[in-house]
Amino acid sequence: AACCAAARSEGAVAVVDNTFSTPLLQRPLELGADVVVHSVTKYLAGHSDVVLGAVAVPDDGLREALHRHRTVHGAVPGPWEAWLALRGLRTLHLRLERACANAAALSGRLVAHPAVRRVRYPGSGAVVSVELADSGTADALVAAVRLWVPATSLGGVESTLERRRRHPSEPDVVPESLVRLSVGVEDVEDLWADLRAALDAVAG
Repeated sequence: AACCAAARSEGAVAVVDNTFSTPLLQRPLELGADVVVHSVTKYLAGHSDVVLGAVAVPDDGLREALHRHRTVHGAVPGPWEAWLALRGLRTLHLRLERACANAAALSGRLVAHPAVRRVRYPGSGAVVSVELADSGTADALVAAVRLWVPATSLGGVESTLERRRRHPSEPDVVPESLVRLSVGVEDVEDLWADLRAALDAVAG
C-alpha cells in the first residue's frame, strides 16, 4: 500500500507483478495498485503446460484502452489455453496451500545445512532461494538432485530449481551462487531427502 501511495503521489502508474503471490496471498488492487499483471503460465494455471498472461485494472478507461490494444495486436488467448488456465484455477487454493507449507518447512531446514550460506524466504509463498559457496557449488547442486527438476519456469505442481545469474543480462546484484527453488506439492520429506542428499554431496 505504501509503494502504491508513493507512486500515486508522484503521478506515476503503480503496476504490480503479482505472479508469485497470486490473489490468494496478496490483492494489489485493494492496496491501491493501478495495474496488476500475472504470468498465468505459473501458479494460476499451475501445471506447466500453458503460456498465458493476464492484466487486471480497476479503472474502466484503462481497461478499455488495454482491451483495444490487445484486440488490435492479436494477443488473444485461444480456447484451449483459456480452458487450461480455468482448470488450474479450480485447484489453485489447494496447490498453493501445500506448496507454501512445503516451502516454509524446507526454508527452516535449509538454514541449518552447512552447505547453505544464506536462505532468502519472505515468510510466505512457495519460492525459496539459497546462496551457496560459489557458482560451481550451485551448479553442482542443480546437477545432483533427482526429484527436483532443473527449470527456468516456476509455479507448477512439480518442484523446480535453477541457478540464477547464468546470463549476462542478469543484474550484478544477483549472487552467482544463488539457487532459486520453486517448491511444488510433492511430499515434503521426499523433497527434503533429495535436496539434503544433493547438499551433502556438494558440501563435500
